[in-house]
Amino acid sequence: MKKTHKKQLLLSISIILAVLVIDQIIKILVKTNMHIGESIPVLGSWFQILFIENEGMAFGMHFGGSVGKILLSVFRLVASAGIAWFIIYLIKKNSRNFLIVSLSLIFAGAAGNIIDSCFYGLIFGDSTYQVATLFPEEGGYAPFLFGKVVDMFYFPIISTTLPDWVPFFGGEHFTFFNAIFNFADAAITIGIFMLIIDQLFSSKDNKKSKEQNENKAAEEQKQTI
Repeated sequence: MKKTHKKQLLLSISIILAVLVIDQIIKILVKTNMHIGESIPVLGSWFQILFIENEGMAFGMHFGGSVGKILLSVFRLVASAGIAWFIIYLIKKNSRNFLIVSLSLIFAGAAGNIIDSCFYGLIFGDSTYQVATLFPEEGGYAPFLFGKVVDMFYFPIISTTLPDWVPFFGGEHFTFFNAIFNFADAAITIGIFMLIIDQLFSSKDNKKSKEQNENKAAEEQKQTI
């Protein structure tokens, strides 16, 4: 393996391990110190640690029943394996570090939530109305693949009642931003934004390079004539 490949592999592994360790430490601390629905204000009402669990996708979204839960878990495993393979492929091709970092963040975030889905039901007790026990004698709250993802970051930056004159939603309560997420979700989101930025700039670079090559070819053709 070339020196540049080793550096990129080390970069990717470091990012993945850092995200996984931070994500799991936060989740374990929340799980073993809070019960579902408990809230701890950090910056007044603007930022709270609000413990919830979800059975589905990122930011608390759901995906239908037991069969849906299994399908989602299997999809996560397959997708994560695909991302891992692609990261290795890009490293072998000596691709841009920015692209490798973005995909490493996405992989790490997906892996962090996979750990919850696969193992949290086996190693934790239930968190409803009580603080969960780690490795309870009676066993965990759910079988393999049926664990719930722990979410805790809540930023209700704006929480108000809309004026009556607002069409359709006047008089209703409005919260921005009302999604509750975890560190793994944040890593995925950042990775996706970085991936979009990388593709935008790389497409511009490719277009510029193509134009330069076309201009160079035209100049060479003029000189031969």
